[in-house]
Amino acid sequence: MQKLVEISEFIVVDPTANVATHTHGGRAKCLQRLIRLDLPVPQTVALPFTTVRHIASGEEIDTQAILDHFGEAPLVSVRPSSEDPDWGGPGAILNIGMNSARHAEYANLLGHEAANKLYARFITTYSVHVAHLDPDLFVIEDEISAETLHAMLDTYEEETDETFPQGPAYQLTGVLRSMARAWEGTTARLLRQARGAPADAGLGLVVQAMAPGLGPPESGSGVIQFAEPTTGMPQITGRYLSQSQGRDALNAEGALYLTRDHRGISLEELCPQVFETLLGYGRVCREQLREEMQIEFTLDGGNLSVLDAVRIARSERANMRIAVSLAEDGIISREDAILRVQPRALSEMLHRQVDAAAPRDVLARGVAASPGAATGRLVFNSADAQASAARGEPCILVRRETSPEDIRGMHAAQGVLTERGGMTSHAAVIARGLGLPGVVGVSDIILNRKDNLITLPDGRTLKAGDIVTIDGTTGQILGGDVPLLEPALDDAFRTLLGWADQVRDIAVRANADTPAEAKVARAFDAEGIGLCRTEHMFFEGDRMIVMREMIFAENTEGRKAALERLVPMQVSDLTDLFKIMSGLPVCIRLLDPPLHEFLPSGRDALRDLADALDLSLSKVTRRVEALSEFNPMLGLRGVRLGVTMPEIYEAQARAIFLAAIAASKDGESIIPEIMIPLVSARREVELVSERIKAVAEAVRAETGAEFNYRLGVMVETPRAALRAEEIAPHCAFLSFGTNDLTQMAYGLSRDDAGRFMGAYVNQGVFPEDPFHRLDVEGVGELLTLGAERGRKGKPEITLSICGEHGGDPDSISFCRDAGFDYVSCSPFRVPVARLAAAHIALTDGPRPKRP
Repeated sequence: MQKLVEISEFIVVDPTANVATHTHGGRAKCLQRLIRLDLPVPQTVALPFTTVRHIASGEEIDTQAILDHFGEAPLVSVRPSSEDPDWGGPGAILNIGMNSARHAEYANLLGHEAANKLYARFITTYSVHVAHLDPDLFVIEDEISAETLHAMLDTYEEETDETFPQGPAYQLTGVLRSMARAWEGTTARLLRQARGAPADAGLGLVVQAMAPGLGPPESGSGVIQFAEPTTGMPQITGRYLSQSQGRDALNAEGALYLTRDHRGISLEELCPQVFETLLGYGRVCREQLREEMQIEFTLDGGNLSVLDAVRIARSERANMRIAVSLAEDGIISREDAILRVQPRALSEMLHRQVDAAAPRDVLARGVAASPGAATGRLVFNSADAQASAARGEPCILVRRETSPEDIRGMHAAQGVLTERGGMTSHAAVIARGLGLPGVVGVSDIILNRKDNLITLPDGRTLKAGDIVTIDGTTGQILGGDVPLLEPALDDAFRTLLGWADQVRDIAVRANADTPAEAKVARAFDAEGIGLCRTEHMFFEGDRMIVMREMIFAENTEGRKAALERLVPMQVSDLTDLFKIMSGLPVCIRLLDPPLHEFLPSGRDALRDLADALDLSLSKVTRRVEALSEFNPMLGLRGVRLGVTMPEIYEAQARAIFLAAIAASKDGESIIPEIMIPLVSARREVELVSERIKAVAEAVRAETGAEFNYRLGVMVETPRAALRAEEIAPHCAFLSFGTNDLTQMAYGLSRDDAGRFMGAYVNQGVFPEDPFHRLDVEGVGELLTLGAERGRKGKPEITLSICGEHGGDPDSISFCRDAGFDYVSCSPFRVPVARLAAAHIALTDGPRPKRP
């Protein structure tokens, strides 16, 4: 004989019942709150998680004891009540207790049509979800006759060899068991874990008296909410359907609008008093539940019942607007509003996004490298991208992998797609800086650069001029022109971030290389520029030629002559940059990439270069070959250029100082920050520092102007982190470049790791792509050691990170705990970082004191 669960394993929901979200689920707790607010909620009984687990394991519950709370002839529904509604659950089952005797009573009370509909609905639901019969055997027609009912009952008996159950307690037992086991099933478990639910997430069940919604006028059911789910703007939406139950009105033809509408009669006109009462309930829920709720209601002969209220399903932009509105109305605090908006959700508001309701023809998938979406015609090189932009035709630039030469094409394109690459590849970093949607590492396509063709995984091909949509938020390549939603940088967005700035306690700067990017950084209220990569100023046509002349110079004098022509160009850009930032700090990194990145590849491009420089093709080819390296990212780049070709850094320092003087004439005094890249030894810093100091003295003598500057180091080699104590005394700041530091710590190429990173993450080798999420254990230890040793060498030194990890919430938390002064990230990630820093300050409490 099976053991009965004690009657105490369920509870009647009333104002004082011991109901909690973590034991009975969110729906049960919400219903109790509605009861406390004196809303007309039908009699309700809640089963906690423990009872449902017992039922799923085969134990029985005394369902008659439950039904005793619903009168002599109970008619009830059962609804799921998980801890978080986003975790899902089995569908509601209505009209439990309906049987042949009850059908006869309802035929006399409500009429045969309503009674037949009630019984047919329950027979179908019970047969499909409890007895697990084929749904096609039980198709409900618009009009249910007595003959149809008998046929449905006969079908049940034929399929199960049993008559349809008539006892309400027996019916309820079957329903509870089926819903409990559905929750514990493998498929359901995997689905809810994919939505973020823990493996042991529990399910509660709510048994509630039915308000039939069928029968005398005015009877029916409906749903009402008071905010638009896409924008969050105040708006009454929903539907009401006469002679219906549950949520039928949402998908039924003939459902009424709630407010007056030229398209047909509305509930406001049909039942004005009910409509006004619902508006009042909405206000009460908003003020007392501190949320915008969707209310499910039923009319039974004009009597209003509230069956449920759930948080409105909404987009991220709507969620932000609702949170701000609630705070501005004094219903929640500003701090609560901040915490209700997840930092990563801001990406949806900063960029255009694919409309979630739009159909998708997914052509291929890659790494979601830069958020947002864009539609355009495929182009396969920068020249075609620029030509397309000149014609006013949006385009998507496709490359095997991008190089600095492609930057002009990326500026002209609406989005970028590469066959190779990962989160910190060239294409990904530049796309994020430009706010350009980007999908990289699409390794399952075949790119034919000769014929400008893409072969897709399913065998289809795309050619130049074909229209595609790229979704940099999901990493999908979609066929055709897909509907997009515009960004939501409205007053609510700025208000929320303003509140966030009042509570965060770590500064946020932007990585910006050009005046255009600096303007974006300022628009997003960055507190300065933490990384300006000066090499990106040299890729415009006229500057590229001069840069190549410098590279091809035979000696130091020749290089200096070419660099002198570049100085005014860089002075112009830097002056604009300083003026745009209006006295905020600007950290300028001296030239970092190997020189071969400024040179073309391919015979035709080399011939064009020979023409431009008036050199023989053989000489150009030999020079390009001489500059090639087996591993250029670990070769002659960064500070090594400054040590072996000091005239390069001297020219850049001169440009920085002249720009600071020019910008200071019209505004606040500019104190530029000069950053030496790829340092690994103290002596490198000493050599560069001495030369920059000499340049500063020369500029002061030449101009008669006084200025100051700060010199620092970009810590991106493990040795620099380990030797930070001896490097720090020569620096005003240490800025950790986590992209290269991760690359060197792991021995991974950040451009090629995307080929196998998915397999590594899936098999648990790495918990996350370390170029996407900071490895706080390995790389984090280098950061901690570098910070501790840097402070030991110079206690007042400024510490920061300026890799792409700077915009990641987890990385910001790590930096805050380690006592860093600021983080720097792509301009379009600045709002994310600002909000993340506020979340951390609110949830983690006061910041640890800096050692």
